[in-house]
Amino acid sequence: LLKNQIIMNWSEFKNQLVQHPNLHLQFQFGENQFVHPSFHITEIKQNAITSVDCGGKMNAWTEIILQLWEPSQKESPRSMTAAKALQIINVVEKSLPLNPNVTVKIEFGNDSFDTRQMHPQDFQFSEDEIIVNLIADKTQCKAIDRGETCGTPKQKVKLAEVTAGCCTPESGCC
Repeated sequence: LLKNQIIMNWSEFKNQLVQHPNLHLQFQFGENQFVHPSFHITEIKQNAITSVDCGGKMNAWTEIILQLWEPSQKESPRSMTAAKALQIINVVEKSLPLNPNVTVKIEFGNDSFDTRQMHPQDFQFSEDEIIVNLIADKTQCKAIDRGETCGTPKQKVKLAEVTAGCCTPESGCC
């Protein structure tokens, strides 16, 4: 998880849709930048990730990634409702049970915005819309976040192993 940032899980995301089924669903990926209303939800992925960080520690977690696609032919001036999104989610969940407690990300890109995965930060509601505000998914150094060193730990030399003449100007040690 990103340090000092609250990450939304799948259950929290889905519950907002359940609570507001008649509102149109919109995604904001930058200041005044929205996914075109004719977007499709093309797939929902549940990724189990296993990694080893630079400090040598193995990590494992799962993420759900909801992928959005803008068709080249803009089909509709209004986005789908939360109810329509839930229909798609229900189709997916019949084949793939989604873990409600894991992080959710939204994957999106178009001709002017490179594809990336973003976190839903919060929801804004208007008379007829749910706006999902997205924030960038940032990289991190897990070893440093744990208070360890980044990369290979430095070898510690025991003082007893140091010989008296090893650190002289002509020894080349410094």
